[in-house]
Amino acid sequence: MGALIAADLDELRAFTARLRCVEGCGGAGVGIEWLDAIETLKSVGCAVQAVIADGVATSIRADRKARGLPRVEWDRGIASQIALARRESPNRAGRHLGFAQALVHEMPHTLAMLQTGRLNEWRATLLVRETACLSAADRAVVDRRLCSDPATLDGVGDRGLIARAKALAVELDAAAVVRRHRKAVSERRVTTRPAPDSMAYLSVLMPVERAVCVQATLGRDADSLIATGNSGGRTRNQLMVDLLFDRGTGASVASGVPVAVNLVLSDETLLARGHEAAQLQGFGPVPAGNARQLVADAADSDTGTSLRRVYACPQSGSLTAMESQSRMFPKSLRQLIDLRDRTCRTPWCDAPIRHRDHIRSHRESGATTADNGSGLCEACNYVKEGDGWSVRPVHNPGGTHLIDLGTPTGNRYRSTAPPLPTPAHLRAS
Repeated sequence: MGALIAADLDELRAFTARLRCVEGCGGAGVGIEWLDAIETLKSVGCAVQAVIADGVATSIRADRKARGLPRVEWDRGIASQIALARRESPNRAGRHLGFAQALVHEMPHTLAMLQTGRLNEWRATLLVRETACLSAADRAVVDRRLCSDPATLDGVGDRGLIARAKALAVELDAAAVVRRHRKAVSERRVTTRPAPDSMAYLSVLMPVERAVCVQATLGRDADSLIATGNSGGRTRNQLMVDLLFDRGTGASVASGVPVAVNLVLSDETLLARGHEAAQLQGFGPVPAGNARQLVADAADSDTGTSLRRVYACPQSGSLTAMESQSRMFPKSLRQLIDLRDRTCRTPWCDAPIRHRDHIRSHRESGATTADNGSGLCEACNYVKEGDGWSVRPVHNPGGTHLIDLGTPTGNRYRSTAPPLPTPAHLRAS
């Protein structure tokens, strides 16, 4: 069986190599046929990935159980290994693993439709998501009623699919749906993510009635400002955003509340009108002109503003040290690691840094230095302490900070710190 699997893997890689060479061909009709065939291939691939992911988890869990490890260790790090193989964050891989286990063990008809290309991964994910609150038996009923006959969902859009799954869930177990809603309310939160043109999306997850109330209130007050001639030339949407900011920060009552925002930029960008982008911690790159305006606005306001010198290697531009404004060196070292790494250093994990970790641990005589430090999210830090994981710093004199990560299956991955702003004359040399 092992030889057969290896042969199949070689054949798959050979087919992938041939597919890379496909170019536009044969006119629009043939092109549509290609699109249809490749969409089916993608769905089949997603189904195979789900089956394999479940098999990987089952195999690792069985091995750990046989070796007598405590139950709490059976699942540790499995999603992280899948994440590295899929080149995505551990959080997304964890959701994929839950999706795979639901398909393989509880929703065979949905899996069969995915395997035949009659359902794509996103629509299968919607079905799994909308039935997550049900028992295995009730979930199987929804699976059978919606997916045993491929014609049932033919031509049905995503919203229609969600509506049908929700209606069946309520019909089968209304109490479970109510419990799920209560749990969702307890997980209300506010998040941000980058948007184009140095903008950002502020997302608020809250009960729908509250969200509608907030939007309606902002719209009403924006309309009132326009009607009374106090809009200042702003559109309704601009007014709604400004009102949200004023009320959320208290700026209209007490402006200039000091909040730390770290903006990393080269001296040339700040003082000599250089063109290299700055880095706004927690957001990403900001055009040089926008960065200078942010600094100027902060300096002109009542907000406390400070400038901290950060030192970079003249050859590589990699971050090497930070001027300390505190007697407690660990605090400055944490700030330096945060500015250098920006997000969790596990490959493909963009989660915010929660832990500053010793790459080589204290028990292995690891030093408390920037070279031996890395920024990690909480989940990744706990995972790397699990059975079979190894992490070590890579000596790279004059270059960017490197980490070598090894998984329990023997695969290795390299983590490279992101580049930092450097003056133009250093980049040209």
